[in-house]
Amino acid sequence: MNQLFTIYRIDETDALKISSMPDEPHNHDFEELIIGVDGRLEHFIDFIERSLTAPLVTFITKGKVHRVVPYAVNGSCSFWVIRFRSEFIPDTTFQLYSYYHDKANIEMREDACFNRLTTLCKLMDDEVKQPSPDYSVIQHLLSALFAMIEAERRKNGDDDAGFRKTQSITFKNFLKILEENYRRPEGVDFYAEKLFMSARNLNLICQNIMQKSVSEIIETRKLIEAKNLLVRTDKTISEIGFELGYNEKAYFTRVFKNKSGQTPSEFREEMRKLLS
Repeated sequence: MNQLFTIYRIDETDALKISSMPDEPHNHDFEELIIGVDGRLEHFIDFIERSLTAPLVTFITKGKVHRVVPYAVNGSCSFWVIRFRSEFIPDTTFQLYSYYHDKANIEMREDACFNRLTTLCKLMDDEVKQPSPDYSVIQHLLSALFAMIEAERRKNGDDDAGFRKTQSITFKNFLKILEENYRRPEGVDFYAEKLFMSARNLNLICQNIMQKSVSEIIETRKLIEAKNLLVRTDKTISEIGFELGYNEKAYFTRVFKNKSGQTPSEFREEMRKLLS
């Protein structure tokens, strides 16, 4: 996905095409949020297939193997599909990993709150279609959308659902501590100590939930923020690297290229072209 953000709607015609030739289970390098207004969704994720009837919300984190097949119900089908890259809303994205890693689907109530979700989708869609879209406006609208979904999830009594297991609670706490400290040059032992556990056990939990080591998750968070700073500021590569705990520009550039396939300068140039 070359764009930072995209939004589109699926109607009855689209659903018929997709259901007649459904994709194989796959993963992707972006985040995906689906807001189901009308219709039914067959969702295969975490190696379980579920059938969900709108209104619904489903969030698929980057890298998760899944497949969605929409269907019309009583001749009606309407789904908003939002795709965005992790660095588009970096602070929110990492919180979402803890909220949704083991609960991708949320069945909603058709009420005023859900109607506000669809209103936000329409506002984002309208902004994207402008001759010169203001992506800062879209960022705020998308963050507000997720905040409203989380508020509704808590209201429905789902706040603790999926997080009762010790591993899930620990992982959520790890991400919270990471959010406060990822700019520091700290390693696995620092986070394990904060959680009163061994580095080995913290690594096992992260591998079970994200299929990544603690070090990989730390580097991923740094990379997301690096991309954010490269796009949103005029700071030099050295300044950004130093701000994220890399004392040498060459080392920061090497890590960045290994993770993203581009140097920081190449990424900055590409993103500025996309946003111009």
